[in-house]
Amino acid sequence: MDNLTELLKGVLEGSVLEIIGRGDTYGYEIASMLRDLGFTDVVEGTVYTILLRLERNGLVVSEKRPSTVGPPRKFYALNDAGRADLAAFWTKWDFVTRTMHELRGARPSTS
Repeated sequence: MDNLTELLKGVLEGSVLEIIGRGDTYGYEIASMLRDLGFTDVVEGTVYTILLRLERNGLVVSEKRPSTVGPPRKFYALNDAGRADLAAFWTKWDFVTRTMHELRGARPSTS
């Protein structure tokens, strides 16, 4: 889906945390997964900016590992603070989606 940039700003960091929480991974792989999920507007630079912020905020740990196709890759994993932040993200997401569904369902009939 295109033109989601503004809507994604608040949820992209949580999405990246979720992907990292599924197993150690690196920036290019995260960007590819997001694109495969339909977030076609997300560019690698955005993902790397988020990874830098997550690392700076102490939510992930990183480790350089050799790659079979080029220079070493920087792999990311969640730490305890990252797992707690991800759980908080999903709690907020559940609230927002439930509230939006209620709002949409409360729309007055047009007929």
